[in-house]
Amino acid sequence: MPDNHYDVLIIGSGLAGFTLALHLADQKKICIVTKQAVDSGASSWAQGGIAAALSSEDSPSQHVEDTLIAGAGLCDLEMTRYIAENASQAIHWLINQGVNFTADQTSETGYHLTKEGGHSVRRIIHSGDATGQAIQQTLIEKIRSHSNICILEHHIAIDLITSDKLSDDQTPPQERRCVGAYVLDKKIGTVHTFSAQDTILATGGASKVYLYTTNPDTATGDGIAMGWRAGCRIANMEFIQFHPTCLYHPHAKSFLISEAVRGEGGILKLPDGDRFMLRHDARAELAPRDIVARAIDFEMKKRGLDCVYLDISHKPAVFLKQHFPTIFTRCLELGIDITQEPIPVVPAAHYTCGGIVTDKSGKTDLNHLYAIGETAHTGLHGANRLASNSLLECLVLAQSAARDISHHTSHSLPALPAWDESRVTDADEEIVIAHNWDELRRFMWNYVGIVRTTKRLQRAQRRIELLREEINEYYTNFRVTSDLLELRNLVDSADLIVKSAMLRYESRGLHFSKDFPNTAPLARNTILKKV
Repeated sequence: MPDNHYDVLIIGSGLAGFTLALHLADQKKICIVTKQAVDSGASSWAQGGIAAALSSEDSPSQHVEDTLIAGAGLCDLEMTRYIAENASQAIHWLINQGVNFTADQTSETGYHLTKEGGHSVRRIIHSGDATGQAIQQTLIEKIRSHSNICILEHHIAIDLITSDKLSDDQTPPQERRCVGAYVLDKKIGTVHTFSAQDTILATGGASKVYLYTTNPDTATGDGIAMGWRAGCRIANMEFIQFHPTCLYHPHAKSFLISEAVRGEGGILKLPDGDRFMLRHDARAELAPRDIVARAIDFEMKKRGLDCVYLDISHKPAVFLKQHFPTIFTRCLELGIDITQEPIPVVPAAHYTCGGIVTDKSGKTDLNHLYAIGETAHTGLHGANRLASNSLLECLVLAQSAARDISHHTSHSLPALPAWDESRVTDADEEIVIAHNWDELRRFMWNYVGIVRTTKRLQRAQRRIELLREEINEYYTNFRVTSDLLELRNLVDSADLIVKSAMLRYESRGLHFSKDFPNTAPLARNTILKKV
């Protein structure tokens, strides 16, 4: 192990963490901790692109307006303006790093811009249909070549270390600060203590709390759960975005069919070929994701369907292969030729709109702790994220967090206690973890999914309480493992989702309750705070 004292400790290896690291690397000693390979996070899975007002037909104010409409009254106006107004420079920073976005010589921008649901104009800059992968691979090369950045793969953070937990700390509660984290080396099972001047949670969302998701296995709500346990406020966790179109196939785990397929003319159909979206919204397939996902869910339940179909076979084959090479290839591998036949799709948990409350510098309630990306709640997404605003938020907020951290002067940190394993043993029945993991994801899908009721939420809450008791007993008595840590974080995240949902007595955006189907006249955030 290298020296475990750093200026900046970044937990997570997505676009948010990479962007922050590259902006600080010339002046700070940085460690990036990631629980799998450095390129395994959700950022690499992003297909569609990044929203930004780049053409003369567009403007930041128009981008703001579209975001506010999708957000169903809950977007923070100041934050939304800040991110939209900084979008163009963030895109050009990526271009300067060497990211190859899809070119279009007929466009005034020189790049092909596509349109997605909820957007009034074409403003999505992309790299084919694998934008996240193109960006991450470019930034990974920069990260690996920088002498001030250390990357620790296959390491998972256990918990944050806060100053008030140190025996000699006399600071008042409002001056509590984060001083580092305990981190498990997954390969050898050893827990290390990391101290840092500033710690950043950039671990992504919590969609693995659901049985069906478009997210990678890493999306277990780690940062949100750690921030909550450390005393940070959590906001709007009831707003889980279900992507309308995840490929439905027994061998296609978590494969997303990009929003851009509908943006380029894809039509949603029932098995008999009937186009149904116009019965649900005048914007049809280009309605915001919450509306499209609920429409698909309604049609599937009403007719007892396993899936619906997304048809773009009316477009030229050359166009489809050029614009959607990844989707074309993957579907063809599974026996689906998208140039000749429709794609079977179902909704799946996709994005966590809530998270740790931060300001526009990424600062949390805990001094020297930052949260950026999907882990954070900035107020940009409101009750429903507008397509392709997520990577944008990662870029802009990582840059503003880096500016804030760059002004910090180093302070001497106290000696941190080592991880105590003196009273634990090796687990004797790890099947308990697998069973609880499966049970949690199934009842969350059934009770806290696209359509909710108070009774379903109460059932979920009772089961979470029982699971928490078992997991806490396990955590107390046995040595920690990666599976146990992820399960612990998933249960905390599930609890936050259910508690938030039970506090919202209305239907708004991504939260739809049969018991409260109307939208309240006044939009309010759901804020959870530890007592």
